[in-house]
Amino acid sequence: MQIIATKQELLNQVEACKKEGKTIGLVPTMGALHEGHASLVRRSVADNDVTFVSVFVNPTQFNNKEDLLKYPRNLERDAALLSSIGATYVFAPTPEEMYTADEMKDTFQFDFAGLDEVMEGKMRPGHFNGVVQVVSRLFYLVRPDRAYFGEKDFQQLCIIHHMVERSSLKDTFGKLEIVDCPIVREESGLARSSRNERLSADEKQTAVGISRVLFESQQWAKEAGATVQGVQQRVIDAINGIDGLEVEYYEIVDRTTLRPTDTFSNAIGCVTVYCGPVRLIDNIRY
Repeated sequence: MQIIATKQELLNQVEACKKEGKTIGLVPTMGALHEGHASLVRRSVADNDVTFVSVFVNPTQFNNKEDLLKYPRNLERDAALLSSIGATYVFAPTPEEMYTADEMKDTFQFDFAGLDEVMEGKMRPGHFNGVVQVVSRLFYLVRPDRAYFGEKDFQQLCIIHHMVERSSLKDTFGKLEIVDCPIVREESGLARSSRNERLSADEKQTAVGISRVLFESQQWAKEAGATVQGVQQRVIDAINGIDGLEVEYYEIVDRTTLRPTDTFSNAIGCVTVYCGPVRLIDNIRY
């Protein structure tokens, strides 16, 4: 496995792979890798001749600078994991290598068709502008045949699909396939996340209550007379009733439009919860 630090070196390696007719898989990450990331990489290794993994804590998608500073970083450990599971290349640039000074300062503009106006987009203004900025650049540099994303960040996944399939950038990425990969959970049910590293042992046990309530809510939705609004409020009350957890939002929305829905058909419940100072996200399908 080879670690690449510059865009030019990355372009050179991609061009060499293309000339040899190799299929390319891309797994964009911000590092602090866990089993969830590893599952994406294994899928890419199985599907493609070569796999590029980006390890880049993207500053333009953080609207909370303190959160950016606290984001865990350990490239040596990440590289060891990626090597052990068959990744071919790791692209680990600095922000200065990835962006010009103007790009770091100015908000990237993109037509999200309203997908950014709810949930995470409402709570974290500008977040998805930064996500699309970095992902579109990675797509341009790597020119992958397939790119792999986890369903835990469901709103982000919808926006990536929009960018590739329905936006003005569609022609830029050719026949790129976005591969959706299921949430990977710890044995307790807690969704795997890099932010879990910031939880104490007690907080981690408390955070298990998030997934427990979400799974219970699938049964609540099947009860006679159950309504979307009723289940939504029941989830909020149940999670808030666990000492140490505080819901920022829980919304049951249509999986395609991300808009509020009155039916459980094609619905997904998306939640953000604070466990102490750590912000965790999860979702459940109905």
